[in-house]
This record gives sequence, C-alpha cells and structure tokens, in this order.
Amino acid sequence: MTNIEDIEAQIISEFDMVDDWMDKYNYLIELGKSVPLIDAKYKTKNNLISGCQSRVWLHASYDNGVISFSADSDAVITKGIVSLLIRVLNDQAPDDILATKLDFVEKIGLREHLSPTRSNGLTSMIKQIKLYAMAFKAREQAKQ
Repeated sequence: MTNIEDIEAQIISEFDMVDDWMDKYNYLIELGKSVPLIDAKYKTKNNLISGCQSRVWLHASYDNGVISFSADSDAVITKGIVSLLIRVLNDQAPDDILATKLDFVEKIGLREHLSPTRSNGLTSMIKQIKLYAMAFKAREQAKQ
C-alpha cells in the first residue's frame, strides 16, 4: 500500500510537467478514463453525490482495514477529478483518509481553475469520501 503523501507527490509532479491549463484539462480527461468504474448496480440515488453540477456516483467498500472506491460521472472533467481523489485515497485506512488534507488539490491549482459549481462538486466529493471513512471507522470500532 502506497501512502497518501507519496501518491499526492506523484500527481503534483505529473501536473508540473504540463504548463498550459488546457493541456492539464486534457490530462484530467485522460485520467478519468482510468477511474475504477462503479458497477451498474451501485449507480443508484444513494450513491449519487449531491452538490455536483454533473451526476457523480461514488461507491465504497471496506475490507481488511482499507476502503476501496469506484465511481462514475456523466461529465468527463468531473470523472477526471473523482479519478484523482480515488487514486489518492483508494485502498487506504479510514484514519489515513480522515487525516489527509489533500494538499495536492491546491498545489496543482485544481480548485482555482475550476468553475465555482465544479469546485463545489469537488468539495462534495471529498466530503462524501470522508463520510464513508467515518462510517467504516465507526463500524469497526463498534465491533471491538
């Protein structure tokens, strides 16, 4: 399991290699093609993230102390954004997900180059991921 900081550093390095934000958007779109796709049975209203301009479904499962995420979106840029979040937080422990500040978002300039509605969507995605982490942590603590 690679730690969150190392994955964030890789992403920052990748985005530093591209100067123009149009090229960064294109890279984001390409990244969206690599997102672990959500199984059709999880494309439900319960997995739909509210607060996003486009439709985004996020599913999480918990096994062996780590959370696995899958997602989909009907917008290519949004799909790229969620793919970055999943890349950083997939197969991580709930405590690690809750502790991270996701500094890469600011360091690559993502939030400042998103429209206000997409920025709100990014915030909603992060919030939902952290809610999953809190729920799985609470469930694990209840078992003890």
